[in-house]
Amino acid sequence: MYEDFHVADRWSGEDLHCRWKGTIVAIATRHADAVDLRFDVNGRPMWIALPLDAWTRQKQRSGKVITDQLAAQIAGRYLRQLVEEGCDSRREIYTMTVPEVLDHLDAVVAEAKAQGAMPTLPVIA
Repeated sequence: MYEDFHVADRWSGEDLHCRWKGTIVAIATRHADAVDLRFDVNGRPMWIALPLDAWTRQKQRSGKVITDQLAAQIAGRYLRQLVEEGCDSRREIYTMTVPEVLDHLDAVVAEAKAQGAMPTLPVIA
């Protein structure tokens, strides 16, 4: 679904190939209470930061956790939305809010149910 996709830039019409590359807990790298997910967008790095509070809120509301696989889908869906809405696809980092994470999570889970399963993340060599 959103670990490897193409989307057209709203303003330039350029085809952007977005590929998930990795997940890092930002406490260590940026001293932030977030999980950073890296995507390559036509070879350029772009990071989507998900606040750690979203993990707590998801556990409280559903009893289920956000897995790495689900986090990548949430961030990818958010990235796709940013590009489609015309946000700057050359910016290096975007930070999601907790409500945004939960809204995208619900949408991703609904899409995965409709398709029969959550896609697996690729093994990166």
